[in-house]
Amino acid sequence: MRLIRSFEERCLEMALSGEIVGGVHPYVGQEAVAAGVCSQLGPLDVITSTHRGHGHVLARGAAPDRMLAELCGKDSGLNRGRGGSMHAADVGLGILGANGIVGAGAPIAVGAAWAGRRAGLNRVAVAFFGDGALNQGVVLEAFNLAAAWSLPVLFVCENNGWAISLPVGRGLAGDPVSRATGFGMTADSVDGMDVEEVAAHAGKAIDACRSGAGPAFLEFRTYRFHGHHSFEHQMGVVYREEDEVASWRARDPLELQRTRLPQERAQDVDDEVARSIDDAVLFARAGRAPSPGDALAHLYADGTAPRPGVVAPRRV
Repeated sequence: MRLIRSFEERCLEMALSGEIVGGVHPYVGQEAVAAGVCSQLGPLDVITSTHRGHGHVLARGAAPDRMLAELCGKDSGLNRGRGGSMHAADVGLGILGANGIVGAGAPIAVGAAWAGRRAGLNRVAVAFFGDGALNQGVVLEAFNLAAAWSLPVLFVCENNGWAISLPVGRGLAGDPVSRATGFGMTADSVDGMDVEEVAAHAGKAIDACRSGAGPAFLEFRTYRFHGHHSFEHQMGVVYREEDEVASWRARDPLELQRTRLPQERAQDVDDEVARSIDDAVLFARAGRAPSPGDALAHLYADGTAPRPGVVAPRRV
């Protein structure tokens, strides 16, 4: 959680200064969800993420230096500078990608779970998404297919109360848990600000999925301390009451967990993470931008040659 928090705070600084072009969606405040869920995953398990996905990617084990280089558009990044903030991935670690399309990771996770079953793998797929994604048809289709085929998928809804500037109470009919149980899934609502609560419920759900009980759904009640996107800092956009933000900050998941650690251990973690982030910044800044000559690379498994029957565009 400390790594995610420090990474996100540094990213926000770099986005506001223009060093990260295009800005970021900060995950500050929601760290307990990513850390708690990913702590329960095995080496064959996979995740899909969201536009607010840095925390998931780091919690699953991606290197922070290569992650930051990716955000800076460098060839040394996780995806050679081509994925950026909203599409970072590391397939070797089971990270099938953040996703700029709301809810788009849910059907990808279902497909990964189905493919794992076909291959005889004891794999669980976890799909992270926000409360706003519950109104996306593809998420409900993913619920249906996972339930109909009894696939090992854990659907994780990070309910931070806001879909950009729309409060969840005005945008969602019913409640998240009821939607999931309507598809026959086991579902629960959990305090997403307590990493130990998150880990306990996620571990139980993941074990059930792995044992053949079919998909499960967990709503984690959490909060983002910053705006939806870094541009809100630049534009001065305000839509949340100060008292609301303050009440959630009083339940900071890092501060809660810090009370459970010896003071010296907590300080050691802070120091170790600080060094890691400083090293990541140096690594990212030292990288080079991808060569324009490689712009068509990595698009297809078999290279950039036109597929049979497709007329290649003329070069001018």
